[in-house]
Amino acid sequence: MADANLTQIIILYYSRNGSTQLLADAIAAGVEQTGAVALLRTVAAPGEPASARDLELSADELNQCDGLILGSPIRFGHMSAHLQQFWETTAGAWLKGSLQDKPAAVFTSGSSMHSGQESTLLAMAVPLLHHGMMLCGIPYTEPAIQTTQTGGSPYGASHVGHAATALSKDEYACAIALGRRVASLAITLKAAA
Repeated sequence: MADANLTQIIILYYSRNGSTQLLADAIAAGVEQTGAVALLRTVAAPGEPASARDLELSADELNQCDGLILGSPIRFGHMSAHLQQFWETTAGAWLKGSLQDKPAAVFTSGSSMHSGQESTLLAMAVPLLHHGMMLCGIPYTEPAIQTTQTGGSPYGASHVGHAATALSKDEYACAIALGRRVASLAITLKAAA
């Protein structure tokens, strides 16, 4: 973990082909625009390394974070099995209330407009709500929500494209806005504690 005095936002994601990782990077940029620290973390799939770049999330990091943004590719309208499996190991944090009253958000990527973006975003919100987190979306006052022809919704950031296709201008703006929103709320809550 970084300096405990700084607001630390974990961006926990799984990315198989790189598209979800592109969103994670844009969200991290939004987090860092606020002065908070973005910790990009991932989960491993059976038989393959978690990421060539980002570390696996540790239990200590989860318990100590000031906010969390969760991302997954779409898997039949749901998060990847790897992330679901991760959440099934977090009973200790749930019992302690480690994530309670901390801001959270979700993001996803899929190969087509109707691949299940919104159902995936809503499904990913469920474990966050069970942990007592405060869910943030992207308000309609964000101009990119009004103009996007690809990804992005009030439920969270999203991307439409195959295998690490570049984010559209609006998808990028939505991801930046989501990172800023969660981090700004976390900074405010941490200062008030």
